[in-house]
Amino acid sequence: MHQTARNDMAGNAAAATGPALSLYDARAVHIALVSGICVFYIPWYYKNVIIKPYHNFPEPVAKKLRKALFYSRGKWLDIREANKHFRQALALADELGMDPFSDEIMGVKYTIAQLFEEAGYYSLAIDVLEIMRNDCQRWVDEFSDKHWTTGNRSRVKKNMVQINLKLGQLYDVRYVNEPENGEKRLVEAVESALKEQQRREKEGIKNGEGPWLTNDEMGGTLEALGTHYEQFDSHYLATPLFVKALQLCPPNSCHSVVLSSSRTPFKNNKHLLTYPPVNNISTCLAQQNPPSSSDALTLSPLPSDFPVSNSAPRSHLIEQARQWATRALEQAAQIKSSDRTEECDMGCAVATYNLGEFFEMEGKLLDARRQYEQAAALAKKMGFAEGVANAKAGLQRIKELEKKA
Repeated sequence: MHQTARNDMAGNAAAATGPALSLYDARAVHIALVSGICVFYIPWYYKNVIIKPYHNFPEPVAKKLRKALFYSRGKWLDIREANKHFRQALALADELGMDPFSDEIMGVKYTIAQLFEEAGYYSLAIDVLEIMRNDCQRWVDEFSDKHWTTGNRSRVKKNMVQINLKLGQLYDVRYVNEPENGEKRLVEAVESALKEQQRREKEGIKNGEGPWLTNDEMGGTLEALGTHYEQFDSHYLATPLFVKALQLCPPNSCHSVVLSSSRTPFKNNKHLLTYPPVNNISTCLAQQNPPSSSDALTLSPLPSDFPVSNSAPRSHLIEQARQWATRALEQAAQIKSSDRTEECDMGCAVATYNLGEFFEMEGKLLDARRQYEQAAALAKKMGFAEGVANAKAGLQRIKELEKKA
């Protein structure tokens, strides 16, 4: 009897302590798991996040850069401290003999400019980039002829193109509002990019000279200047730049759809759907308002042709715009689903909407209604709220016009 009671007590004790032991075991496993993660994660984080980005720098420079990055983000953001450590890193790098035009040092300077830009200190970002540009220009003027075969000449000149593009963007920011300086820098970027490319095509690439801009980069350079012209209503200047940029796009690129389609507001029409950040051929044609007939640009009936001189009637420009928007939709239809991106789908929605705009401008209300309805459906399918709102507004305008008819 006592043995039975003892066994029962043992069984009850085991039953009582079982869950506790299981909980203890679970906690032990959890602690071991977390410890294992820490053992793996902390060295990985230290190696890949703290050390790896600066492995090309001498340790004294890397140490300053890590401090600068610490004060460049998150809750520890301190622009003054970050800038101080970046400057100290550059000074140390100079003392240790690092190439001031190396990718590493130029990257630090780009980061300083980005730090100021993201904090809203656009004038300081511009100052940094202008100093970089002047330094690069001085090097090109004095030393580039001695570095044809080292790749340095191409690298520094390419940096100048990139710096000028960024300066153009910053000068155009509404808080800076210096479009003349923006245009100056963007024109310089385009001219230097094209001049170097033409030299290479004519003379050939020298041994060790290194690569120049890719087609995508060259197209982006042209598009940046075209975007500037479109932003400030010089659509007749923007059009040929967008046409050339389109020629440099890969055949199955969704960006070619955006370039061909229409997105930005008409000069005399507040309704047209906007689609930043790049501009396009179709809209620019419809918005063309050249200062004089001698300076005007138009296109032949085929959208693939390049602009020629002499002005064209408004109706012809609208027809050209419609052809380019239609071409954008045809291009999109040929792109495989595996290659399609959101940019492609949004470009289709915008092109469809603006086809409705063109029909509305010509008084073809039934055609306009059909395009607006299709645009609303496309925009709704991809969750493009602005597109849905604009399409509905277009349908409302058509409804009001039909009542007056």
